Amino acid sequence: MQTFDALVVNKQEEQFTVDVQKLTINDLPEGEVLIQVNYSGVNYKDSLASIPNGNIVKNYPFVPGIDLAGVVVSSEDPRFKEGDEVIATSYEIGVSHFGGYSEYARIPAKWVVPLPDGLTLKKAMIIGTAGFTAALSVQRLQDNGVSPEKGKVLVTGATGGVGSFAISILSKLGFEVEASTGKASEQDYLTSLGATSIVPREEVFDGKIRALGKQKWAAAVDPVGGEPLAALLSQIQYGGSVAVSGLTAGGNVPTTVYPFILRGVNLLGIDSVYCDMETRLKVWERLANVYQSESLEEFIQQEVSLAQLPEVLPTLLKAQARGRILVKLI
Repeated sequence: MQTFDALVVNKQEEQFTVDVQKLTINDLPEGEVLIQVNYSGVNYKDSLASIPNGNIVKNYPFVPGIDLAGVVVSSEDPRFKEGDEVIATSYEIGVSHFGGYSEYARIPAKWVVPLPDGLTLKKAMIIGTAGFTAALSVQRLQDNGVSPEKGKVLVTGATGGVGSFAISILSKLGFEVEASTGKASEQDYLTSLGATSIVPREEVFDGKIRALGKQKWAAAVDPVGGEPLAALLSQIQYGGSVAVSGLTAGGNVPTTVYPFILRGVNLLGIDSVYCDMETRLKVWERLANVYQSESLEEFIQQEVSLAQLPEVLPTLLKAQARGRILVKLI
């Protein structure tokens, strides 16, 4: 049986390892579609999977990587055939099912998305789960009545993958976007994506959470969560919405009911993991056509190999990443 390279995390008693190993097809979990992986990406979950106490991986040894794009080698499902270019993200991929940090992946057919016209495999992974989550967030805001004439939209965690894509998409749709970040040095990057102004992180959350604050934004895309989200909710305009998709600042949101019952603010939960396939296909189609930036390359912080991943993965946990880190397997 032919061997191939994969990044394997393993935990045995007190020993934890992250390294590239040789696997065979027989080592892969069950699934109807065998894919030769061309590209993957680095997400916050992937970084958590690479540490012993990340609470992502339950069974070891394991191959992380919640995103992958590649070419079908074989398929037991008639919807896919050899040579088809496909995307697979979310569901259990890279969490309880071997993921994209492998030259080959075997995936259940119900998790596989045909590559939309207008995207290449590389572009699909520059977008990845981060871009998909941003697009889903923007769509939910629009479904809840947020439009450019309503006022400014804030994007928190602006230099991260979700934040970067949210700025680009909102700007493309005609919104006035304010970007919140703790990295003053990234102003040029954020304005190049379409942000009209940069808001220091402390202006959103200064350490105090008020029941109601000054109404500043019509809406927000928030991949941060925690106490900053509680502070943000108190500053949303009447009838506005916040689409929350992450918890880099923590899972506790110590808010009050006042923004909801006195200003009619909507808190919209964004789940890109188990998002239904009908919605998933529509969002990917929008990403390929309506939302796509003229130059997706601007989102790439760096392009790395499997061998470089052990050094690169921790950067997301240290808030050192900007935009997207692309993993090239072929």
